[in-house]
Amino acid sequence: MSRADDENDGQATERVVIRDRRKIDVKGKDTTVTKEAEESAETRGGAHRAAEEPEDQVTATPGLGAELAALRTELEERTRDLQRVTAEYANYRKRVDRDRSAAAEQTTGAVLTALLPVLDDLDRAREHGDLVGPFATVAESLGAVVGKLGLVAFGEKGDPFDPTRHEAVAHLTSADVTEPTCVEVMRRGYILGERLLRPAMVAVADPA
Repeated sequence: MSRADDENDGQATERVVIRDRRKIDVKGKDTTVTKEAEESAETRGGAHRAAEEPEDQVTATPGLGAELAALRTELEERTRDLQRVTAEYANYRKRVDRDRSAAAEQTTGAVLTALLPVLDDLDRAREHGDLVGPFATVAESLGAVVGKLGLVAFGEKGDPFDPTRHEAVAHLTSADVTEPTCVEVMRRGYILGERLLRPAMVAVADPA
């Protein structure tokens, strides 16, 4: 056998190998399967949650109502507390204002009471005609000042006798009167607001 025949026999006995270099997209298949599985799981989970939601809502509603009721009760209590404090403060303000006014009136009354003898002297000087010139101007100014402070004089001839405002120092009878009447005023009286600083000193005529 020749060398050429030996080489042909060797080639005939060699193993034939076929290589396919095309790639199989296994990953794509796996991804598709995975997505389908996830979508199926989400669908089942959503249905499960949808079935559970009504029960959760029913369970949460009574708790919310109780909380709202508690808040409403607390709000009502705070409102009552605020109203009570407001009323107490208003009463306190009224009491303070009343006490302040009373203190101011007492102080003013004390000052005016000290001036009453001066006013009596001016009245007597006026009756005798001695209140003229600069003294008349001073008397008018003093009368205006005490008038602004609230001092009011009373006691005139012919006034009905009032034992709460008049001090009777003389009594007589007269057919000209039908009730006890002041027929002479020895000294005028003064009031400050509703407070009597001094009664008027008068002579009283009773019906005959």
